Amino acid sequence: MELLKISSKTRPAALAGALAGVIREHGKAEMQAVGAGAVNQAVKAIAIARGYLAPSGVDLVCIPAFVDVKIDDNEKTAIRFIVLPG
Repeated sequence: MELLKISSKTRPAALAGALAGVIREHGKAEMQAVGAGAVNQAVKAIAIARGYLAPSGVDLVCIPAFVDVKIDDNEKTAIRFIVLPG
């Protein structure tokens, strides 16, 4: 399963569609966001994806966690969202 990497410029509706597709196909999804803007887009996408999946009786559970990532030889803290049907 592929890790969905989010930026502050990611369109929430497009990400929500990808998130819903990954959950339908794999049963769970993981997203990673670095920075407040990226986290904001990720949370909006999770809310929108709930709306996409609700008609088929699927609700979502989100588990956030801090992870350390290396970006351009710099250590940064990211938030990883594990999204599961609930």
